[in-house]
Amino acid sequence: MRTNYIVLLWLGLAAAAAAQTQPADLGKNMQAIAQALGVSCDYCHVAERGSGKPEPNKDIARAMMAMTRDINAKIQAAAAPATDIEQVQCVTCHRGVPVPRQLSEILLQTLKNQGAAAAIEQYRGLRKQFYGRQAYDFGENTLLGLAQQIASSRPSDSIALLQLNLEFYPRSAASYAEIGFAYTRKLDDDSAIANLEKALEIEPNNGIIQGQLEQLKSYQRARQRR
Repeated sequence: MRTNYIVLLWLGLAAAAAAQTQPADLGKNMQAIAQALGVSCDYCHVAERGSGKPEPNKDIARAMMAMTRDINAKIQAAAAPATDIEQVQCVTCHRGVPVPRQLSEILLQTLKNQGAAAAIEQYRGLRKQFYGRQAYDFGENTLLGLAQQIASSRPSDSIALLQLNLEFYPRSAASYAEIGFAYTRKLDDDSAIANLEKALEIEPNNGIIQGQLEQLKSYQRARQRR
C-alpha cells in the first residue's frame, strides 16, 4: 500500500512538472542525485540521446527537484532572519536507495507475500549490501518490532525473525522475551519459560520480564494441579 502511494505521488509530481521548464541546475546536480539514490546514470538515462523515447525516471527526477526547491523555499520563508537553515536534499529521504522505505516495511511486505524464509534471506542480503551506510536501520529494534507485530498471528515466523536478530544481537534480552511470548501463542510453555530465563540472565533486574516469567510459571503450576 505504501509503495503504491509513493509511486502515485511520484507520477503526480512528474505530471505537475511536465509543464515546467527543465530546472537549470539539473545537469549540475545529476551526480549528487545518483549518489543520493545509490544508482548509476543509466537509472534515468535509458534512451539514446535524441531518440525521443520516454524516460519516466528522468521526469520524476525533475519533479522531485522542483518539489525539493519548493520545500526549501517555504522553510526559508518561514524561518527567522539570519537563521542557519538546513537544506532538504535528495539524500534527506532517499539515503542511498531509489525508493525510500523503512526496512521493516520492506520485510513485512515480503513476509506477507513470500513467507519468513524469504524475508530472512532479504534481510541478510540488504544487510550485506547496505550495512554501515545510511540507507536502512539494521539496529536491534527493527526485527524486534516486526516480530512483535506478527507474534500473535504468526508465532513461528516471529520466532524465526527473532532468532535472526539474536545472530547479530546475542545479548538482546528483549528478543529472548519476545520469543517467550511467541511460544505462549504456540502453547509451548516450557520453551517460553526457557527463553524468558535467558532474557533474565542478560537483564536480571528487568522487572517486566521477571513478572512475565513468574506469571507463566504460576499459570503452569495451576494447570498441573488440575
